[in-house]
Amino acid sequence: MWSRESASSFICLLALTALWESRSVNADQGPYDPKENITLFTRILDRLLDGYDNRLRPGLGDRVTEVKTNIFVTSFGPVSDTDMEYTIDVFFRQSWRDERLTFHGPMNILPLNNLMASKIWTPDTFFHNGKKSVAHNMTMPNKLLRIKDDGTLLYTMRLTVHAECPMHLEDFPMDFHSCPLKFGSYAYTISEVTYAWTRNASDSVVVEEESSRLNQYDLLGQTVGQETIKSSTGEYTVMTAHFHLKRKIGYFVIQTYLPCIMTVILSQVSFWLNRESVPARTVFGVTTVLTMTTLSISARNSLPKVAYATAMDWFIAVCYAFVFSALIEFATVNYFTKRGWAWDGKSVVSEKKKERASVMKKNNAYAVAVANYAPNVGKDSGTLPTIAKGGAVDPSKPKADGKTPDAKKTFNSVSKIDRLSRIMFPVLFGTFNLVYWATYLNREPVIKDMVPSN
Repeated sequence: MWSRESASSFICLLALTALWESRSVNADQGPYDPKENITLFTRILDRLLDGYDNRLRPGLGDRVTEVKTNIFVTSFGPVSDTDMEYTIDVFFRQSWRDERLTFHGPMNILPLNNLMASKIWTPDTFFHNGKKSVAHNMTMPNKLLRIKDDGTLLYTMRLTVHAECPMHLEDFPMDFHSCPLKFGSYAYTISEVTYAWTRNASDSVVVEEESSRLNQYDLLGQTVGQETIKSSTGEYTVMTAHFHLKRKIGYFVIQTYLPCIMTVILSQVSFWLNRESVPARTVFGVTTVLTMTTLSISARNSLPKVAYATAMDWFIAVCYAFVFSALIEFATVNYFTKRGWAWDGKSVVSEKKKERASVMKKNNAYAVAVANYAPNVGKDSGTLPTIAKGGAVDPSKPKADGKTPDAKKTFNSVSKIDRLSRIMFPVLFGTFNLVYWATYLNREPVIKDMVPSN
């Protein structure tokens, strides 16, 4: 019995002793002191950079350095058709592992600024199709660096890139374009440094929803890929991201297509005018031709000087052909009208000459009578009116031939060419519009593995 009591007392004594020691240890540590952590991190960074050579890539002579990348697009546009380039503002992120930067401390991640980035090795990434790239430095260089305890680094910077966008404008303005963004290592070949996307295709390139609003284009989506290029210095890994664009046609419908259609319709109004209305029909023809010339010149100002014809060029050319044909049609009608009128005009002129000669004869007879009977005017005043009446022409009496002088004129006649043109021109122009719009508006590109834009 005594042995059991002594054993239980001994266990209680051990428990009290352990509790007292733990309290003593906590009292020795004291409260949390941030200065000690700052000193600890400073020591860690000094130790990491002690003997570190940023001229050498990680894993030199042992393994290939893999750089994982992803892009977050904050602003897309504008897109220049004349220069065939576009502007994009991105957060460009790169991640790789450097065993020389492993550490042990109270934190798993060290968040650092751009000053540390200049002291360690970073990939020599450049943009293959970039015309001009700008790294933002206001108010400080927009760079982020994080180091994990296992030596994995995350390096992020904000860039504005002006990149080339090859465009094929055969279907302009109902065209689609795929603007690429290509980047990779400048000096390291595929046997030294390789690139890979951090996530899958849908998450590697993310476009902010509000950034994809463009004036002339709709951003349909993006696709990512990877390719290898060969040069005289070796093979290199190239990462590609394609942004697929569709042009908005509304501006061109208002500025070009509708004016062209209205000009063609205006040129066909002349078919309903009399063929003798030479000034009116001439004004219609010449004005519409000059208008089409002006529209064709203005439509080309916003495009690069390509050697092939675009869809808009074909439309303007056909409209120009309709307008010019209307002018030629009037010239043809007027030519035949002049021939018929010239024959009738000669006969009318001869009748007028005969009538004028007869009147002159009668007036001469009247003048002779007046000269012979002048002394007896006061005595015999009733004779002169008789002679005057005989010499004057009575308008109420019909002509000798019973016909009016203008009976052979045909001023209001309608030409058969005009009647045919009133039907043929609108039908042909309407058929052309149906074929044109049905052909170009139904063209949709087939894009594989495209991630739709939000």
